[in-house]
Formats: sequence, structure tokens, C-alpha cells
Amino acid sequence: MRAIHSSAIISPAQMTAIDRAAAGSGLDSFALMNAAGSAVGEIALRRFPQALRFVVLCGPGNNGGDGYIAARRMRASGACVALYALGDAPAAGGDAARARSACAMAPAAFDTFVPRSGDVIVDALFGAGFSRPVCEDVAVVMRKVTAMDLPVLSVDLPSGVDGRTGAVRGESFTAARTVTFVARKPGHLLLPGRMLCGALDVIDIGIPRRLVDAHAGNLRKNTPAVWGQEAMVLNAAVHKYKRGHLAVFSGGPLSTGAARLAASAGLASGAGLVTLASPELALQANAAHLTAVMLKAIDTAEALETWLDDRRISAFVLGPAFGDVEKARGFVTLLRDRRLVLDADGITAFRDDPAVLFDQFATGPTRLVMTPHDGEFARLFADLAQDPALSKIDRAIAAARRSHAVIVFKGADTVIADPDGRALVNANAPPWLATAGSGDVLAGMIGAHLAQGMPAFEAAAAGVWRHGDAGTLAGEGMTAETLVQAIRPLHA
Repeated sequence: MRAIHSSAIISPAQMTAIDRAAAGSGLDSFALMNAAGSAVGEIALRRFPQALRFVVLCGPGNNGGDGYIAARRMRASGACVALYALGDAPAAGGDAARARSACAMAPAAFDTFVPRSGDVIVDALFGAGFSRPVCEDVAVVMRKVTAMDLPVLSVDLPSGVDGRTGAVRGESFTAARTVTFVARKPGHLLLPGRMLCGALDVIDIGIPRRLVDAHAGNLRKNTPAVWGQEAMVLNAAVHKYKRGHLAVFSGGPLSTGAARLAASAGLASGAGLVTLASPELALQANAAHLTAVMLKAIDTAEALETWLDDRRISAFVLGPAFGDVEKARGFVTLLRDRRLVLDADGITAFRDDPAVLFDQFATGPTRLVMTPHDGEFARLFADLAQDPALSKIDRAIAAARRSHAVIVFKGADTVIADPDGRALVNANAPPWLATAGSGDVLAGMIGAHLAQGMPAFEAAAAGVWRHGDAGTLAGEGMTAETLVQAIRPLHA
């Protein structure tokens, strides 16, 4: 049994295609099932030594087949195992039917199962492709197991979780641990599925990597391996302008804090220098709180246009507490050929006619990054936000293609999507990042990577991952200010 450390994420449909390709290449599909079920049994024995009884709940499909093999493996080790089958027996001739026959344990009917103290539940009812509502008989058992706080080891995904979207189909188990095979599925990383999986083991069952790569798409877990090669490596010859000049736009005199957070985060994230473009009336407030960040008085479109003659300014952040949506629209028009992070009020400024924004960035290399939360996303992409058939990944990719921008669809399960169809799901953000000012810090971090010359997709991915890393380092109870202080050097 070997764990997989790849960042690939594959959909249930892609997993089905991989299974078929494996069988078509001459691999024994039952041998693959045997490897999967044996891994489940071994992990159950190793991770739950306190079990008085292992209760294996098997569905009629291949997920149930994995369960029968796991039950046989655990029984052979001397463990107390009880086996229950849901619904009809697997279709004759299939791998699941073969696994049931080889188990040498007669399963009891599912509706006779009564959970008891000391049980560990091995959930092999439904696989990652499950997408219909859980029937009431199963939902009742799920609720009883949860009420008794019994440990659950789920095969592939907690039953009831949709592997494509992470949604719960009526009811689900809450697993202490989940064992999946070949690669992660979207439901392991998207909410609420991620919160229900517990610790996740991704196991190699012997399918060659070439078959996986041939059917996997462009979806990955966000890790430094995805974007690290694009990051700037510092050397003795680098000066501040080579490290990028980031400009952040401030709001009015009573709304300056958000922009200062973004600017400070940009500096801490590696930009060579950062300028806060501030209205005249806000200069004094900003100057009282800033030292290393420079100030520039920018009140009008004319002043901005003149400033833009300095091509050393390599990226911009517009939106955090900016306030004036009409001015924001005018500023974005002037920035249409520059590298720009658009956040908060900068996004809301285009809610009445998003196409005006999209058209300005429609040609040339991708240079716009937008960082919407759910509400801001709905302001620009109302139809996508309201479509129940789409997962968060689907929405982000469709929005990126429509807007010609990298979309950072924020949340505990942030999705980063590029117009070319690539997408990443981020998984390192601690829950305490959900605090005032955290998004402003993220905008500044992404801006710093843009300023350094990273491609927009990789710049956004790096900013999101480092944001989560800083949140973990800052710890529970952090504020946006302490989050900035916790940003680690990129090459630490």
C-alpha cells in the first residue's frame, strides 16, 4: 500500500474513464478492487485499534465491493467484524459480486443494523459518483451514528457527499478518516464535503500514471509545486524596481485602513516598493500610519493618467474600501493595459454592466485578477451563481473564461481559475482567516506577485497559498495586522 502525494484532482467521471482505460489496457479490474479494499482494511486496523467491532456497510456497487474485501481482510486479522448489505446484491459477473462471494461472510440486511458503543463504521455504501438524495433508511442510520459519535472510516467519500461538487445530498456520514484511490476528487476539497472527510488517505492501487494523466483535466490542489518555478529568486544583483513596484489605491479619509493593509501585505510579500495612491484629503491619515510604503496624491483620472507614464509601476490593486464606484470605473479604464488586482468596491463598480469591464481586458495576455467572495461573484456573474448544477469549480472556470481574467473565488475552499481552463482548489486556509481585513491582505499579496512579473494565474495561486500559510502561522485570534506580520519569505 503506497500513498500518493500528487496534487491532481479528478472528477468522478474522469475516474470512471480511468478505470475503463485500466481495464482496456489489460489490467485486472478485480485485482485493482482487491488492492483498494485491502488498503481500506489495513488502514481501519491501523488507525482504529480501539474498535470493539468493525461494522462494514456495503452498497450494491463497486464501493460495496471494496467493503467486502476490507471485511475479509479485517476478519482474517482476527478483528470482530459485522457485515451489512444495502439493497439488492451486486449484479452477477461484476467485480462487486465477485468480492461479495469471496468474502465468506454472509451479510445481514442493512435495516437490521443497530449501532452500539465501541463500533467503528466502515462506510462503503456509495462512491464518489453519488449524486442523488440519500434514502430515508440510510439517513436514519447516519443520524444515529453521528448522535453516538462513532468513528467512521469512509471509502472514497463519506456516503451522501457528491464527489463532483462537495454538496451533501440530504444526509451524510461525518468521517474521522476517508480512504480514496488514485487522486483526490473535488468533493474532498470543496465545502461542505471537505469538512466531512476527516483525515484523507490517497492510495495508489496500481493504475499507471500515464493512464491517469491521459484522462485527468487541468484541476489541481494549490501547492507551491504548481507555481514555485515562476516565483522570483532573489540574488545580489536585484534592486527594488526589479522586484516590482506595486501601486495600491486608497479610499477617502475615513476609509484608508483597507488599502494600507493591502499595501503593507504587498511589501511583506516581496514587492520591491509599494506606493499608496491616495486622495489629497486622505494623505495625512495614511502618512500617519506608513513608513516604508510611499504615498502619491491621486485624486482624478487626469492625475492617474499622468502617473501612468512611469512604466516602472508594474501592478496595481484597486478596490479595498475604495468607495467611489464611478471613479473606480474611470480608473480601471485607464488601467486596462496594466496588470491589475480588482477587489471589493472595484468589483462592485461594474455590477450594472459587467461586460464593460470584461471587454477592456479581452485581448492580449491575461493581466486582470479578480478576487470576489460569494456576494461579489453574484454581482458580476448572476447566472452562474444561481445555477444549481454547477460546482464552485465550474462557476469559477466559466467566470474566468467570460471575463478574460483570473478568478480567485474566495472562501475556505478558494478556487483559482484561469481563462484557459486551468483551476486550483486551495486547502491550507485556517478558519480564523475569516476576519475583517483578511481579503485586503490577500489582494496586496497577489498584487506583489503580479508586480514581480509572475503570470497572473501563478501570481494569484501563490498569493492565496501564502495567505493561508500566514494565517496558520499567525494562529487563532489573529487580526489582519498580525496576518501581515506572519507572511513568510517566499524562499524561506
